[in-house]
Amino acid sequence: MGDGVLSQDEINALLSGGIPDAAPADDGGGGSGGGAGELSSEEIDTIGEVANISMGSAATSLFALVNIKVEISTPVVTETNWDELASQYTDKCVVVRIGYTKGIDGSNVLVLKENDVKVITDLMMGGDGTNTDGEITELHLSAISEAMNQMMGASATSLSSMLGMMVDISPPTATLTDLTAISGGEIDSFLESNFVRIAFKMEIGDLVDSEMMQLYPISLAKEMCNAVQNTMENDSKSTVDSGVAPEPAPAAAPPPEAAPQAAAPPPQAAAPPPQMDPNMMAGQQMPPYMYMPQPTINVQPAQFTPFGPGFSAQFAQENIDLILDVPLDVTVELGRTNKTIQDILDFAPGTIIELNKIAGEPIDVLVNGKYVAKGEVVVIEESFGVRITEIIKE
Repeated sequence: MGDGVLSQDEINALLSGGIPDAAPADDGGGGSGGGAGELSSEEIDTIGEVANISMGSAATSLFALVNIKVEISTPVVTETNWDELASQYTDKCVVVRIGYTKGIDGSNVLVLKENDVKVITDLMMGGDGTNTDGEITELHLSAISEAMNQMMGASATSLSSMLGMMVDISPPTATLTDLTAISGGEIDSFLESNFVRIAFKMEIGDLVDSEMMQLYPISLAKEMCNAVQNTMENDSKSTVDSGVAPEPAPAAAPPPEAAPQAAAPPPQAAAPPPQMDPNMMAGQQMPPYMYMPQPTINVQPAQFTPFGPGFSAQFAQENIDLILDVPLDVTVELGRTNKTIQDILDFAPGTIIELNKIAGEPIDVLVNGKYVAKGEVVVIEESFGVRITEIIKE
């Protein structure tokens, strides 16, 4: 109890009149920052393995959102407290809180750096990940909440398999936070005391090479370790039970002397067996196996008509005639431009949108979305038209 806080084991020892055991020493895998050492080395290894598998699923979900290779490294699990954690962040960061609603009781907190959130949200909105200027807005927080919802949903699915129970999460909530200016209890009550910190190295293409933190209450970490242990024990029992050799079946009664003759294979050109009188069969035991001759099947190789030199030409005109009356969408594109969501929300009657075409430049003609020609705008009576000036050949 070097930090002035009694663990549950120490309290139990005092109530029973005994002398509390010294807190376990740091084993190098966890317990830094806090010194309570409430998790054993086996539990730290288990939490690391659970986090590694679940975050692997989360990385796959993030890749589907940003369409860029995402790598999340093997986690490093430690015990820490809020003061030590906050001292590692000099800038504001985005804190995402996710609660578990089914299977396990508790919540976890994800801590991401501000620039990483800007890169992820820009990629999600169709950018190239370089539009990171400006402050974090509600749009960024909403987008990263959706990304974390997809990632932690996939993580919960992996947890369900590892823990042997259905695990579900609540919708994530994201806030921009200065960790040095608040206490952990303002985010989640479990951050007021020692908790589990799981650090991941996250790489997103060439844009992000950073660290992401996942914070667990120690009670939740122990609950997950117990669930994993129970699942492993149940799997072991199932394997042992399925491996027990079945009891040997009782020996069958010896067949009558005529049985070997009936079971013996008939000659090559055996005739169908003679019909037996039912009256003669009554009261007699039939042999256990009876050979039944199979009908002869005639198998021949398949025959295909060879393709001659004029085969394709014979059907080419006939095939194109079948689709000549199929309607196609013809689109004339005057120009294009890129706008942010904020710009689009500012649209109003009278807003002028500048396109990427210069006045007098040929316009594009597309058929079913495929660029096929260039042309110029003409007026036919009261309607616009397009005069084709160039056919695009690939």
